[in-house]
Amino acid sequence: MIEMLRKINLSRAVRTMQELFPEEYNFYPRSWILPEEYQLFSTQIRLAKDSDASLKPTFIVKPDGGSQGDGIYLIRDPSDLRVIAGSQTKQSVVQEYIHKPLLIDKLKFDIRLYVLVKSLEPLEIYIAKEGLSRFCTEPYQEPSQKNLSHVFMHLTNYSLNIQSGNFVHSNSLSSGSKRTFSSVLYRLASKGVDIKKVWSDIISLVIKTVIALVPELKVYYQADIPPGKPGPSCFQILGFDILLMKNLKPVLLEVNANPSMRIEHEQEVSPGVFEYVPSPVDEEVKVGVIRDTLRLMDPAQRKPPVNRDSSDQATVFQSSTVQFWSNPEQQQEEMSVEVGSPEQGPGEGGVLPSLCLKQVFPKYTKQFSYLRTVERITALFLRFLGVKGNMRLGPTGFRTFIRNCKLSNSNLSMASVDILYIDITRRWSGMLPESRESGMGLQAFVEAFFYLAQRRFKSLSLREQVVSLLEVCEAQLENQVGGGPGGPLAEDSTSSARRSVSCSRTQPGRTPHPHYASTTSQALLAPQLYSPAVQRRASSQDYRLHQRLRPPQTHKASVDN
Repeated sequence: MIEMLRKINLSRAVRTMQELFPEEYNFYPRSWILPEEYQLFSTQIRLAKDSDASLKPTFIVKPDGGSQGDGIYLIRDPSDLRVIAGSQTKQSVVQEYIHKPLLIDKLKFDIRLYVLVKSLEPLEIYIAKEGLSRFCTEPYQEPSQKNLSHVFMHLTNYSLNIQSGNFVHSNSLSSGSKRTFSSVLYRLASKGVDIKKVWSDIISLVIKTVIALVPELKVYYQADIPPGKPGPSCFQILGFDILLMKNLKPVLLEVNANPSMRIEHEQEVSPGVFEYVPSPVDEEVKVGVIRDTLRLMDPAQRKPPVNRDSSDQATVFQSSTVQFWSNPEQQQEEMSVEVGSPEQGPGEGGVLPSLCLKQVFPKYTKQFSYLRTVERITALFLRFLGVKGNMRLGPTGFRTFIRNCKLSNSNLSMASVDILYIDITRRWSGMLPESRESGMGLQAFVEAFFYLAQRRFKSLSLREQVVSLLEVCEAQLENQVGGGPGGPLAEDSTSSARRSVSCSRTQPGRTPHPHYASTTSQALLAPQLYSPAVQRRASSQDYRLHQRLRPPQTHKASVDN
């Protein structure tokens, strides 16, 4: 998980989904990976400025392995990049800067939400009903050459702003430089904002992001934990950092694999003397997340109770769990969570409060299952890996994939297949210099699959091309007795996948080929990278279902700065 949530890998995972579903994944700022995409970045910005002299974009540069705001800075032009200045280049992600964030008290802020990934198979996601709002400590101004270095104005990181003399520690949950998210929502609601819609958009962002990450996670998972055998189960608490724009659209900043769970802060009581002081805001949010994660993951709760004479605490836990997971008929309800119900501590008899973690997947499976197309590609990749625990596909495995799926013909000879394998594998090996394992990784395989789909179904959109090729491959493998290496595809990755346009296997992102990247100023500022034809998209049955279940796209009101 830590590896997948490094800034470069997260960007690649989301960009793969942006290629297939540009409108659904427009919550992530346009990004370039350095140093490998420096020339592409420079060319696109230069062409954009040449076509529009008034264009003055701002970009934010984030080191790949950075944390707590370390090494982040703003630039106006590619020539300002520090990572290219020296002889040693540093891997980073450069993103378009969000110019018009939502402000409260004239301050920029972001939202830290805690998300529990309870399992990968099946995929289960929970979101904490309460989060943190972390404020800058200097009034916001749109970026200019004069204020680019004002980190207390532009960066919301707590570890940076706590060093500011303007940072306010507060015992209140609704004031100071760190507040509860619910207090911000109440303030927005008082101005007429539909906060249920805000929550719905945030839940959608979280589910889509996890769906983008699951494929590569499953490749790692199968290498360490063989399927079908009893063994450890894995879970992780993630920290989602989200920015609300002035129009209330949520934007994903990053995802933290190891979010801070401290519930105290340092305070200087005398010159040079510090002590730890409890933070009521952190305690309000984080204690419930840890407590209820343990309640949900408790192995004892996976078995039905032996009798009804158990302790009061166990009885309360069982009833609260049933209540939390019940109401299957609400599968298509509007995505929202209850806010403002304060957590109550254990009362008489050890009664625990209701769960602060809300299940959002598989609860909302119907709305999002069509996005799991790349997982089906991952199922093919895992099928042909061959050696148990291997994470790279060799040339023989790739050729076997082509033969078993009957993809070679007069237009695609096996010699061409070998060239394709060598070309893509060599390029990805250059982009992943730290990898010691030879062969084709999942991201490279996805790129090869996209190429084969585009070559075979030229008149369709990319998404339709990929789905069409998946159906060809899955049909061929189903018809084979034994199915070749790895045995027949599992039910969840073939038959049920085709029925629901879903699958439990997933796949992370890859870098879009430079030939596909737009070089116009319009593309630079557009909210999405690519837009498939509306007519073709509307013809897809699963997309029509998604449109029916999708919540309304407008808010009741916006908020002035």
